[in-house]
Amino acid sequence: MKKRFLCVLLALLLLTGCARTQKPVEFTSFAMDTVMSFTLYGGEEDTGVLRLRIPEELGTLEGLVSAVREDSDVSRINRGAGQAVKVDPATARLLARAWELCEITDGALDITAYPAVKTWGFTTGEYRVPAEGELAELAERIDYTAVKLEGNSVTLPAGMELDLGAVAKGYAGDVLAETARANGLTSALLDLGQSTIMAVGTKPGGKPWRIGIVDPAQPGSYFAVVELTGMAMGTSGGYQRYFERDGEVWWHILDPKTAAPARSGLASVTVVSPSALACDGLSTALFVMGLEAGARFWRDHPELQFDAVFVTEEGEIYRTAGLEGCFSLAEGYEDREVTVLE
Repeated sequence: MKKRFLCVLLALLLLTGCARTQKPVEFTSFAMDTVMSFTLYGGEEDTGVLRLRIPEELGTLEGLVSAVREDSDVSRINRGAGQAVKVDPATARLLARAWELCEITDGALDITAYPAVKTWGFTTGEYRVPAEGELAELAERIDYTAVKLEGNSVTLPAGMELDLGAVAKGYAGDVLAETARANGLTSALLDLGQSTIMAVGTKPGGKPWRIGIVDPAQPGSYFAVVELTGMAMGTSGGYQRYFERDGEVWWHILDPKTAAPARSGLASVTVVSPSALACDGLSTALFVMGLEAGARFWRDHPELQFDAVFVTEEGEIYRTAGLEGCFSLAEGYEDREVTVLE
């Protein structure tokens, strides 16, 4: 009996040892004009399935919502010239959720800013600063309320164009996280690129995932760390894509009211939420709003279940109260003051 007990105990120790040293499946995929990285923990069969399925799902989604692929749903909508265009149900779902974010942010996020984005050269890298008259004409063509969605049919007035780039990566994160959970994974980190992260569960062993927030003044450094458990995080910042002309910096985050780069006094906004799509869309909207209006928006919309970190152009750091216990300054930044928004 004693010998049998020792054998069982040894087997249990070996099993728990294997669990502690479980190696992740790590891979990258290029989609939506960025490199995405994935770290999956789980059984060999489950992670093997996801290793193949994740790139397939990303490719399918990109094929539907890309603004540059001529055969995508979004491109067909943009060529629709005011006629109803039938789209895939996934496109309709993403468009509906994006439209809702546009509405609740009162147009600080606007999915019809694509003509302005193109005019500034952010789609091609051929940058230019449009004249005031051209900007005024572009601003008149930015109006998310003109998008009509009925079931799986979308109508957009002639001369207007959609771009779901501000929310597509986040939507992909939400979809892939659900796919991971449906395949039995309870521990995974989905890095959708350009500061969009989706954490499935915790790290193996139960500890939260620790994700750095980039210092917009030094993009190679992280000024803070946020601990995530089953949550997403997304950052919008002027440092991510910009060009300089005549000593002035022009970044890719446009104010829909002016069709020009948003000048709100902020350098970056990070949003933490259960939804990666919400993180992407709200971080852009809050950047456009600025600190005061962004903080008020957070207070006024508890139903959105998000928290935020604001960094001003002067380097001041503000965070919302809901991040208590999961936000900390990184090494080398411990002496920075952080103002808590209540």
